[in-house]
Amino acid sequence: MFEPDSALAPSGPVPLSREADSTLTDQLAGRFAERIRARLLAPGARLPSVRECARRHEVSPTTVVAAYDQLLAQGLVEARAQRGFFVRAPLGDAPPGATRSPAAPRSPVPISATTLIRGMFQPPGAQPMPGLGTLPAEWLDQPLLASAMRKVSAQLGRSALQYGEPAGEQRLRRALASRLVEHGISASPEQVITTVGATHALDIVTRTLCKPGDTVLVDEPGWSVEYARLAALGMRVLPVPRGPDGPDLATMQRLIEAQPPAARPRLYVTVSVLHNPTGASLSLQSAHKVLQLAQAHDLAIVEDDTYAHLAPSHLPRLAALDALDRTLYVSGFSKILTPSWRVGYIAAPARLVDRLIDTKLLSTLTTPSMTELALAHCLEQGLLRRHAERVQRLLDAARGRSVELARAHGCRFAAEPRGLFGWVDTGIDTERLSQVMHDDGWLIAPGALFHATHRPTNLMRINFATTQDARFWQALQRARDSLQPLS
Repeated sequence: MFEPDSALAPSGPVPLSREADSTLTDQLAGRFAERIRARLLAPGARLPSVRECARRHEVSPTTVVAAYDQLLAQGLVEARAQRGFFVRAPLGDAPPGATRSPAAPRSPVPISATTLIRGMFQPPGAQPMPGLGTLPAEWLDQPLLASAMRKVSAQLGRSALQYGEPAGEQRLRRALASRLVEHGISASPEQVITTVGATHALDIVTRTLCKPGDTVLVDEPGWSVEYARLAALGMRVLPVPRGPDGPDLATMQRLIEAQPPAARPRLYVTVSVLHNPTGASLSLQSAHKVLQLAQAHDLAIVEDDTYAHLAPSHLPRLAALDALDRTLYVSGFSKILTPSWRVGYIAAPARLVDRLIDTKLLSTLTTPSMTELALAHCLEQGLLRRHAERVQRLLDAARGRSVELARAHGCRFAAEPRGLFGWVDTGIDTERLSQVMHDDGWLIAPGALFHATHRPTNLMRINFATTQDARFWQALQRARDSLQPLS
């Protein structure tokens, strides 16, 4: 069980100083301005009410109003009548040329999705951040990584002075094809294309199969980066409610058939196994129905299996049932090995491989041979398998501890706790909650980030690996007690 050093645990917000050279107004405005510019407050986020902010920072309401006026003057926030103050979206954040019909769902401003991403770049030794999606550094195997890199660097020779293969290192593609068999997916090495992480793989697929203005179906809740990435490419995002067994198929069909023929969705992007943020996995029955719907409406499917290394291999994969006909399979290794090894891949229908490679060449030329060969070594020698098994044991123990603490502090789970993430109902608007928690030094992931419409919600995503400290849950309970629940 992970227990951080008490010295690292936050004890409350850093108070404003009445002895400082700057006024309380300037200090408060500066604190919010810094958070906005660092994108830790996303565009569209509501600032605390004047009364709430005054109580939180132990200043007068007049001081808060003056601080908010400064933020208005700097163009960082906007005032909305009868609603309060909201973070402004910087000019130019909307995707160029993007249009939206009155009936289309509101696409998020792309930069809003970077709120959590920016939280990843913490200095070494910082306390765990429950809102992030990475494993604790102490769970990772640095000697394994260093040994693999030494082995391949000694073998590279003159090839280290050249570009790698356009499709990726053949040795790695062979190892990946062998690994896919464990999931029931039959793919030759020629059907595998390596990428700079899974997000790059998703980007290559989207750019290859879609053009600006096309409609793409996505799961909701889902990963905010995917919504933002599609919006930035000028795509029209249609969210499909995601349940415990898979997408709401009736809603998906209605959404497809409601579009004029020229605007019918071309793509459905889904996390089939250990869905982010709910942890749910696609049932076999639902998987078959998704494929039938895709066949009926000429829909391509992108299956994002980013969390494959944390899940049982027997869970159904669309790419296995579909034999890589309409389905493109995407995965990566940053989640299980280290975020700095940006290696992902696509397993695709043979007819699409050349087009996908062309798109890859236009974005990155090739991908780094060194890390690809090091990863191939880890796969060939069974090193990755053993490491993943150890991480799964750690995660199982962490999940049990986190669930126990969450329930003890008045939270409930909106989905069965599985995998890396928990989908937690706090009883409080989690965007408001996130601001109070940030004052206490904790980064959480409010549920609004996982909805394409960015609507207020009492839900938040937690990382089971980094929520084993009772002090986090105590801080959360204090924050909840200080706020009023949603009416």
